[in-house]
Amino acid sequence: MSTPVPTPAVDTDQFRLAMGRFATGVTVLTTRSGGHDHAMTANALTSVSIDPLLVLVCVEVDARFHDAVTEAGIWGVSILGAEQRPVAQWLSTQGRPLHGQLDRIPHHRGGATGVALLDGAMATIECRTTQVHPAGDHSIVVGEVVSLSSNEHPAAALVYYRSRYEALK
Repeated sequence: MSTPVPTPAVDTDQFRLAMGRFATGVTVLTTRSGGHDHAMTANALTSVSIDPLLVLVCVEVDARFHDAVTEAGIWGVSILGAEQRPVAQWLSTQGRPLHGQLDRIPHHRGGATGVALLDGAMATIECRTTQVHPAGDHSIVVGEVVSLSSNEHPAAALVYYRSRYEALK
C-alpha cells in the first residue's frame, strides 16, 4: 500500500487570480420562496445533460439565495447581455435589501414555474431542482430544464473576466 503524498497548500489569492483568467457568461438566478423573489448574479452555470435536459448552478452556502432556492425547488436563469451590466452589478451587491430587489428591473413570470425572468435577457431557462450536492462552501444545484426561450436577435454578451464585466461582441 502506498503512502499518500501530502498536497502542498494552494494560495487562495493565486487560485482566484487563475480562475479569473477563465471568461464566463453572466446570469441572474431567481427563485420565489417565503412569498418573496430572491435573485443573485452568478457565473457558475453549466449544461450537464441533453437527455434529460439538465443544468447546474453553484450557490454559496452562506448566501441568502441558497436557502431560498433549496427550499423552493424551482429556479430561473436569465443569461445577460452587455447592456444589462447594471443589473448584474446590483444583484451582486452584498447586503442589498431582499424586499423589492427586482422592483427596478424589468421582468416577467415564467410560465412553468412562476419565477421572475429578466426582460431583454439573451436567453431564459426555468428549472426544477433534481439534486443538491454539497461542495465545500457552495452547493451544486442540478435542475431539470422545464422551459426555455432565446432572444432571436441577441446583443453582445456580458462576460466576467479578470474580476470585471466585459462585453463580448
